[in-house]
Amino acid sequence: MLQRIFGALIFVSSLLIAWAWMEYQQFQEMPLNLPADGLLYQLDQGDTVRQLAVDLKQLGVIDQPLLLRLLARQSGLASRLKAGEYRIPAGTTPIELLELLVAGKVTHYSLTLVEGWTFKQMMAAIDRDPVLLHTLRGATDVQIMQQIGHANEHPEGRFFPDTYHFPKGTSDLDLLRRAYARMRETLEQAWQQRQPELPLKSPYEALILASIVERETGLPEERPQIAGVFIRRLQKRMRLQTDPTVIYGMGERYDGNIRRRDLKQDTPYNTYVHAGLTPTPIAMPGAAAIEAVLHPAEGDALYFVATGNGGHKFSATLEAHNQAVRKYQLKR
Repeated sequence: MLQRIFGALIFVSSLLIAWAWMEYQQFQEMPLNLPADGLLYQLDQGDTVRQLAVDLKQLGVIDQPLLLRLLARQSGLASRLKAGEYRIPAGTTPIELLELLVAGKVTHYSLTLVEGWTFKQMMAAIDRDPVLLHTLRGATDVQIMQQIGHANEHPEGRFFPDTYHFPKGTSDLDLLRRAYARMRETLEQAWQQRQPELPLKSPYEALILASIVERETGLPEERPQIAGVFIRRLQKRMRLQTDPTVIYGMGERYDGNIRRRDLKQDTPYNTYVHAGLTPTPIAMPGAAAIEAVLHPAEGDALYFVATGNGGHKFSATLEAHNQAVRKYQLKR
């Protein structure tokens, strides 16, 4: 009698084990219960598989958190999860989920720093970003540069314009350090390959002139020509006489128009008043503007005027330039 009971217990236990094993196998292969557009999930630093399983149970993604914990341990992935924000796509299976968290394939966001932006415009865009961790709000320009590790440097033009990708939790300071390093690397490489006998004494002077070129034209094909005019003017000790420097020097007083009195206003950035380069860059130049300054187009043009269609008319003499001004600006 006891043998029969014992045998029945073994049989029932075997059935239960087989059933549990089949359920476990089925759990591994069945997609998680995810929304059609996937799920955004944050795994915090120090979270364990137990916490992950509890969270997914509460979210309705899994029914049996114990099976997920068992799978994580049996696969050797339990202790290798990486913190971060993850996009879990629909159709993901439990083992694919664990592999995703172990690989650290966190969700990335992006922010574009636009060529020609001033430091003020760049910081305004960074401050508006909803994902970045903001640690610099209210800080002065001096304090920001100190935080980056480059105290006593003017911030204008020091950051490379590009689209930057980053995970949640990235700070504004982290982003600025990346942009600063990109600009320094780009500028140094370009400087090493520069055209000989340019009237530029340092990479910083190249950065200043590149920022002026960046602000002078929106047409990529014109940048080498604009740069060529400025290079020849510097070589001849002529004043650059470029409106964007006047605008930058006006600061908040600029209302969209430059008047004759503005051209005569003595600010450090007014290249109608002062010879040579401005004290600092006036914007963030892109790689193309830097390249144009260090490899300017050849020619004899010393003047240019906007034609009204986004481009410029280049002239070699003042007489020809004045004719172009009458044609395109005064409409005579």
